Amino acid sequence: MSNKIKLLYLEDDALLGEVTTDMLTRDGFAVKWVTNGVEGLEITNDESFDIVVADIMMPKLDGYTFLKTLRDSGNDIPIILLSARVLTEDVLKGFEIGADDYIRKPFSIEELIARIHRILRNSSTASSGLNEKNTISIGEYEYSPHSYKLKHKEESFNLSPRAGEILYLLATSKDNLLPRKETLINLWGDDNFFNGRSLDVFISKLRKQLSRDPRISIINIRATGYRLVIS
Repeated sequence: MSNKIKLLYLEDDALLGEVTTDMLTRDGFAVKWVTNGVEGLEITNDESFDIVVADIMMPKLDGYTFLKTLRDSGNDIPIILLSARVLTEDVLKGFEIGADDYIRKPFSIEELIARIHRILRNSSTASSGLNEKNTISIGEYEYSPHSYKLKHKEESFNLSPRAGEILYLLATSKDNLLPRKETLINLWGDDNFFNGRSLDVFISKLRKQLSRDPRISIINIRATGYRLVIS
């Protein structure tokens, strides 16, 4: 059985797609390259992958719509978005929909590979030694780190791997404090302003998803980190 990482790559630029596919393949990835979001959705119905790397600007179906469709269907595969767009609003939109990471074009293949391995490593660490029966109680919620499933009474929600990792860290952090700088470096590899805003978006989403239990709050400890509190 192959131990290669199976990667679905969505890119409509023929030259960039060919070059990136070739370099990822040389680095040991099993890459499936498609040129639009419609093809991407079709192939995810037939095959399973470890991670998806998708350009935002694509014909037929753009990266945002591709991502939202996958998440709405309950698919929690890690997804990295690629785009030449530099506005913070564009990036945060991707995270709001359910992206796990965002890389601005042009990018180096080394950066892309490092981000892929970091996401998969962190996802694996968060669920290490866990199975579907292992859950964490958070107020009225039950969270399964293995499946990234958050349940409140009869409702259940599928979190993205990155959102799930952050919730797991919040719920299990020492002294109930999730340190900001350490978390940014562990999850993104850098504690710069852009990554900090990305973390803030995930925290904001988690607040909304935990709002069904009014006793739960995620407190921002200025310049230090976050604390999950159940009153």
